[in-house]
Parts: sequence; structure tokens; C-alpha cells
Amino acid sequence: MSAKPQSRAWQRMLSGRRLDLLDPSPLDVEIEDIAHGLARVARWNGQTKGAHAFSVAQHCVLVERLVADLKPRLGREARLMALLHDAPEYVIGDLISPFKSAVGLDYKDFELRLQSAIHLRFGLPARAPAELQALFKQADIASAYFEATQLAGFTAPEAKRFFGTPSRALRIPRLMPLGPAEAQAQFLERFRRLTA
Repeated sequence: MSAKPQSRAWQRMLSGRRLDLLDPSPLDVEIEDIAHGLARVARWNGQTKGAHAFSVAQHCVLVERLVADLKPRLGREARLMALLHDAPEYVIGDLISPFKSAVGLDYKDFELRLQSAIHLRFGLPARAPAELQALFKQADIASAYFEATQLAGFTAPEAKRFFGTPSRALRIPRLMPLGPAEAQAQFLERFRRLTA
């Protein structure tokens, strides 16, 4: 009997890196791969208005901006963590919250290991402090409210029921889905400004 072939647990990236999905190394993380992947992952499972899907790359840029609105004196490192808050989705996609709940904790553990590798690659703490995580969550939920009402067909009362009312400290964005190349460039431009 021949041995069963071992399953492949890595993904080849366009940069040529091979990212081990079970044990991700910061050395195999490249910002261009992240930007490329996030620009091609649709928020809301693609159920948004416009010629293009609203990408996770655009969402990340929006969340970083909302974090800056909420805490104007926040440093670059914290804002970079906000920009990268959904970076693991360049590999795993954007699973909607109800599906994440159904998948369970193993999924969350996988996502956290990948997030740690991404943070370490860019000189950030493996995990954001709890205070920053709460701030990122507040901005993420506000982003979901704006996306839901402007792009995903939710009425304002319906969005308030699911996401609450966004803080008055936030400037209301005007959202327009971009094509993948434009979304990728926008994400990379924010990354470069925050790491300059």
C-alpha cells in the first residue's frame, strides 16, 4: 500500500511567497499580496450597489479613517493596526458574521494566528491592546452601518437595529465601490503614508 499524499497547507502568493496556512510566518507576508487580495474580496458577499463590489481593501481604508475621526491624536502604529484589522481576509476571504458564528472558534484561532504574523511582519505587536481592539470594533461597526445604508440596501432604522447609531464624532463618508486596481492602490497608498 502506498502512503496517502500529504495535503498541501500553504498558498502561493503572487509575490512568490508560500504562506503556510497552519503556521503562518511573518517572513511570508508581503503588503502587496495583502493589498491585491483584499481589493478582490467583496464585502457583504458582493451584495452591494454599483459597478464593482465594495472591497475589504476599501473597508480597511474607511475603518482607519473612522478610527482617526474617533481618536484624532492616535499614533501611526495604532492607525496602521486599524488599516490591517481585516488583513487576514486576503487569504481567508470575508466571511459574514453569521457564518463565522456557525464555523466556531477554530476559525477565530486561525484568523488570530494569521493576524499575529501580519502584525509582526510590519513591526507591530502580535495583538493590539484591548483598548485599541475596542476602538477598532467601534469604527468597524460604524463602517458597517455606512456600508449597509449606502450600498447594501438597508434602511436607516434597520441598520440602527443591527449596528447602532454611529458616533457624532464621525464624518459621514460618501461610499463608492472602486475597481480592484483602484482599491488596491488606495490601500497601498494609506499603508505607505502610515509607514513612511
